[in-house]
Amino acid sequence: MKLKLRTRLAVAFVIITVVPLALIYAVVAGLSNYQMKSFRKAYNLTEQVNLFSGNSLQIFNRMTQVEQKEIEKILDSSPEKFSDMEYMQKLNEKLSNKYAYMIVRKDDQIVFDGNSHVTQELLDQLPKYEDVDSSIDGAIYLDGDTQHLVKQMDFLYPDEGKGSVFIVSNVDGLLPEIKAMMAEMLLAVILIIVFTDAILMMWVYSSVVHPLGRLQEATKKIRDGNLDFALEVENDDEIGQLCQDFEEMRMRLKENAEEKIQYDKENKELISNISHDLKTPITAIKGYVEGIMDGVASSPEKLDRYIRTIYNKANDMDKLIDELTFYSKIDTNKIPYTFSKINVASYFRDCVDEVGLEMEARNIELGYFNYVDEDVMVIADAEQMRRVINNIVSNSVKYIDKKSGIINIRIKDVGDFIQIEIEDNGKGIAAKDLPNIFDRFYRTDSSRNSSQGGSGIGLSIVKKIIEDHGGRIWATSKEGIGTEIHFVLRKYQEVIAE
Repeated sequence: MKLKLRTRLAVAFVIITVVPLALIYAVVAGLSNYQMKSFRKAYNLTEQVNLFSGNSLQIFNRMTQVEQKEIEKILDSSPEKFSDMEYMQKLNEKLSNKYAYMIVRKDDQIVFDGNSHVTQELLDQLPKYEDVDSSIDGAIYLDGDTQHLVKQMDFLYPDEGKGSVFIVSNVDGLLPEIKAMMAEMLLAVILIIVFTDAILMMWVYSSVVHPLGRLQEATKKIRDGNLDFALEVENDDEIGQLCQDFEEMRMRLKENAEEKIQYDKENKELISNISHDLKTPITAIKGYVEGIMDGVASSPEKLDRYIRTIYNKANDMDKLIDELTFYSKIDTNKIPYTFSKINVASYFRDCVDEVGLEMEARNIELGYFNYVDEDVMVIADAEQMRRVINNIVSNSVKYIDKKSGIINIRIKDVGDFIQIEIEDNGKGIAAKDLPNIFDRFYRTDSSRNSSQGGSGIGLSIVKKIIEDHGGRIWATSKEGIGTEIHFVLRKYQEVIAE
């Protein structure tokens, strides 16, 4: 199951807090239990000892209980032994193993000092004979520059001298066993923290840092201009969504880059087409002008034909430049539309009359068939719709390859729309080319060997205008028979308020 980043952070918080605390508690409990058992065994203790109780006096008190009882027995049976230095030295050695020493006093004189570093301050603080009830199993605490726990056992020497045996434990510091245990626990705590942090870091690296690293590599590739790669999205968390957004951005950048390359290619092609198509009429104009200047047009009829040809060529150049200007407006979405209500029958009749003059000059038969009522209206830009008709007709004229050219324009009523059909008997369009004829710069004749010319943007302009009018356009064609261009416009209908 893939976790969200928020959930992972919550889990990380648990790992870095609760888990170490639980492990530390378990380790401390285990070590303390083990050390207490070892401590009791090492010092021959029968009672439970809590090394972490904070009551070090209790620990030191219990450590010397065995020696205390042994001394009490000897005092009851053989008190004279506390005049024997060798015996007292041996007894003191046992106490030294338990971090204590023995002091023996007779009357007011110290007869044995088990610690050569004992201070006079401590000796002065020792209680007097029978100041402490020796029958009570306990000890007294002496506080000064150093802290001591003192057990006092009073007795009488054989010569009736008053004797006191003191078992003194220095309680200033911790026992070595406790120090060792604390060091072990500290080491265990450090290891637990390091271990849990290492696991957490590995988990965070695999789930957070690793995908961010891949994202960084992808960013460097884009910075270097490399868009031909795919950023795999492994998880569905916030970082996965970030990677997904980054991948979508990369794809868009790649699409934009490809579009720019295509756009640059199309612009170069447009410049090439325009250059070619401008050069042809300019060459013809120069030739006819030179003919007039050289006197080749010797008769008025010939001169008139030269001048008319120059005019036609200049007119072709004007149309070409007009197309180029309009194309620039398409690319910037700044086509100037002026929509108004147009009567379909009268408008298209005027368009056909205007086109008819040129068709007559080209010896092309133009047919017009109107099947809509006289009162049918559409909302359209009259100038731009005239451009549509002229571009489609001009395109048809270019590809008529028969001696008797025919162009038919039909206006039909198709319910909520009117449908305009422009049919020619040209050479037709191959089925593989038909879906692309409305694309910019697409030419069915890519060799440009023919004399048709054209910028290759005429039908793309037509499509743009029709779509901006809310209509659609398509074509049907048969090779060797001809082509039909169809487009539809929505009728204008009055909304009657009730």
